[in-house]
Order: sequence, then C-alpha cells, then structure tokens
Amino acid sequence: AGTGKAEPFTIAVPDETLKDLRARLLATRWPDQIEGSGWAYGMDTAYLKELVAYWAKDYDWRAQEKKLNALHNYRAEIDGLRIHFVHERGKGPNPIPVLMLHGWPSTYVQFLKIIPLLTDPAAHGAPNAPSFDVVVASLPGYGFSDIPREKGFATRAIAERMTKLMTDVLGYPKFALRGSDIGGSIVHQISLA
Repeated sequence: AGTGKAEPFTIAVPDETLKDLRARLLATRWPDQIEGSGWAYGMDTAYLKELVAYWAKDYDWRAQEKKLNALHNYRAEIDGLRIHFVHERGKGPNPIPVLMLHGWPSTYVQFLKIIPLLTDPAAHGAPNAPSFDVVVASLPGYGFSDIPREKGFATRAIAERMTKLMTDVLGYPKFALRGSDIGGSIVHQISLA
C-alpha cells in the first residue's frame, strides 16, 4: 500500500456510542475510601464521582464535535494506515509548514488554542511574526487515526508515515517540527532521516 490523497473528514460519533459511554459511566462501581482522607492516599473518590457525573450527565459532546469539525480535518491512507490530521493554512505570504505531534496519553486537541496564533499571528497582536501552515496529526492508534495491526510498529514507522504525510500527501518538501513525549521521539526520527 502506498500513499493516498488527503480526503476531508467529519467527526461523527454515533449516538449509540455516546449512549453506551453514559451508561458505563453511570454504572461505575466505586472503591471504598478512608473517611476524610481526601487526596492523601490517591484519587479523592468524592471528586471522581463529581467528575464522572459531569461526563455522564452534563458534558455536551455534540457541541465539542461541532467545534472540532470547524477545523479542516482530513484523513489520508499512508502505507496501509489512515492518518487523521488537521491542516490549517497560514495567512499572508510564504507561511512556514509545521508538523505538530502530540504525546502520550494526549491527542491532537492539545494544539487547538495555538493553531490560530500560528496561522494568523497578525490577528493576535504579532503583525511582524511569520505565519505557519499548521498540520496537527493524530498518531496511529490515537484520535481518528487507524490502530496499527502489526508487531513492532514504533517511532521509526510512525516517523516514515508522518514524513510521507508532509511530503507526498501535502507536498511540502521541507517543514518545521514540534513534538512532545512520543511525538518528540518521532520528531527526532524524522530529523535524522
């Protein structure tokens, strides 16, 4: 399998999946906790019960889904795996392409607040700063990217696919990199190639 083109992607979690999640959250079996211990011996069960109740009853996934879908989401098949990514183009002349990779146990959503600052710095108080074509990819097995099905799939294999995403799919012969945690290891592998 080779490299495919970028295809628009819309996040649409089925209602059944959300209903199942709510049911699972509401059916949580809670551990005992020493009365009055709070956080002294780990997670405070009272706090966790409030948090789970919020996720089960009050969290509005559809509102979040709408915000995520406001971005330019895509998927491209690269060597047998569909890789999800957001591609937001920079404003102004000659934006610098940058690939941003999350770590573990994070996802691409950690970059949502910085994307507009990079794509349109002038609108955020930095009129002389360069703009960036921002590509935020979901690592294989995270977010809306496929889960690898082969043994030994590690940073080098991911680095090869991320390089192909930037060069073959998006057409950037050169690009900047940013990564944290496992994303940092992948960035290191890409820079060695």
